[in-house]
Amino acid sequence: MGIVEEAHNVRVVGTGNQIVVLAHGFGTDQSVWKHLVPHLVDVYRVILYDNMGAGTTNPDYFDFERYSTLQGFVYDLLAILEELQVQSCIFVGHSLSAMVGVLASISHPHLFSKLILVSASPRFLNDANYYGGFQQEELTQLYDGIRSNYKAWCSGFAPLVVGGDMESVAVQEFSRTLFNMRPDIAMSLAQTIFQFDMRQNLGLVTVPCHIIQSTKDLAVPVVVAEYLRQSLGGNPSWRSCPRRVTCHS
Repeated sequence: MGIVEEAHNVRVVGTGNQIVVLAHGFGTDQSVWKHLVPHLVDVYRVILYDNMGAGTTNPDYFDFERYSTLQGFVYDLLAILEELQVQSCIFVGHSLSAMVGVLASISHPHLFSKLILVSASPRFLNDANYYGGFQQEELTQLYDGIRSNYKAWCSGFAPLVVGGDMESVAVQEFSRTLFNMRPDIAMSLAQTIFQFDMRQNLGLVTVPCHIIQSTKDLAVPVVVAEYLRQSLGGNPSWRSCPRRVTCHS
């Protein structure tokens, strides 16, 4: 196993000829795909990995400057594909990783036959003629909560985002993976994610896209999925789901 594979806990399962890459988002790790993988392994070769900063990765490897923009995650994805000698894949990205896949496909379109974007947002912050879901004051409160008491913040944030009570399996699972992150890394990544603006990149996408969006998503309103559909290149299609399809990131 190479250095990149080891750092990101890369796993390859399944025996199919076509490759599917599953990439999780903020607050989770590759375990979020555990219910999906069994349905894929008979047909696809499935690549799973952990984003740097996830609780399952070595925090000493986290470079705060590198991951102050999404480009750091793009470099990681491309390095994993290169190390595994992937020539083409279907990329499934959730939240943070959805936009990472978008950026990677712009610079290396030949590596991606399709992007499947789950709960993706090009910008979380509201702007003139754009509703992303958050005012800056709300994000400032979110950051203050992370700084002041990370454990308490996790307990409150998980049910709000997943859309359930603390007794639900989905909320408990997200709470577990979120709490496993080091608080200072979680804080840095939250600022990276909630403050980025990828809207200007969407029209550069040439890879076919499929958008999957929950109708009950605190962080990503349905109107954002419609904005993506209208703005993305690659002839995007989309469907809405009445429930969350994974734990949030």
